[in-house]
Amino acid sequence: MTTTTAEKSGSYRLGDREVHRIGYGAMQLAGPHVMGPPADRDAAIAVLRRAVELGVDHIDTSDYYGPTVVNELIREALHPYPDDLVIVTKVGARRDADGGWPEALDPDDLRRAVQENIDHLGVDALDVVNLRMPGFAEPVERSLAEPFEALAAMQQEGLVRHLGVSNVTTQMLAEARSIAPVVCVQNHYNLVHRHDDPMIDALARDGIAYTPFFPLGGFSPLQSAALETVARRLETTPMQVALTWLLARSPNLLLIPGTSSVAHLEENLQASARVLGPEELAELDRIGGTGEPDPAG
Repeated sequence: MTTTTAEKSGSYRLGDREVHRIGYGAMQLAGPHVMGPPADRDAAIAVLRRAVELGVDHIDTSDYYGPTVVNELIREALHPYPDDLVIVTKVGARRDADGGWPEALDPDDLRRAVQENIDHLGVDALDVVNLRMPGFAEPVERSLAEPFEALAAMQQEGLVRHLGVSNVTTQMLAEARSIAPVVCVQNHYNLVHRHDDPMIDALARDGIAYTPFFPLGGFSPLQSAALETVARRLETTPMQVALTWLLARSPNLLLIPGTSSVAHLEENLQASARVLGPEELAELDRIGGTGEPDPAG
């Protein structure tokens, strides 16, 4: 059987580039709890190289994965980077000795983070930088003016090409857009957790990409009787159906499912080639509106 490529997922604009709608999230390449090196470094390198071979042209990462480990793996596996590869990173936190994620939003913290991402990825400037605001899975309403202004200044200096925001409310997004153009939003969203439906539709009207994190439920995989039923009918996995549903949800959704396995990477890409019929879409759409428990909440 021919392996499905990312090209099958279609494309959408991210900054000044068109990218395939299924990308790759690199967080799982670090060790347990996103700390330290992977158990199998060669396997991690193989996943990154296979992703690019299969048409993945946007990779999501951060220097605080490891910390530094994942960016160094990306550099080892892929540098010099293909001309069409967009690397999206994020700043706004750091790692402590206990594996925590304390915020790091002061201008000095952000400048240091941008420079460290540049150094460890081996680039002259970062393609896209998301300002990740505090809160584990849900945004905390607060002003992001100071940190976003700091990033906008670095964009003017040429250290960053495009800016995005992550873990934000509608009000925080509006504040960011009043400071500098926003090319993408990365928030918690999936088949079950659909609080951002209005935001996604508004962004689509403005031509801005939306990247769901926890697209498969995060640390608590999605569980739904309806999802299981549709997956059995289509003779595939619930996770593949959940990714296919996201692709069908709105054309501005860019997906970054993560894995440390080449086989799982190829399985995720199979979602690109699947088509959900009206009946399946209706069944799955009801999950977000029937009060089924949100496993990641």
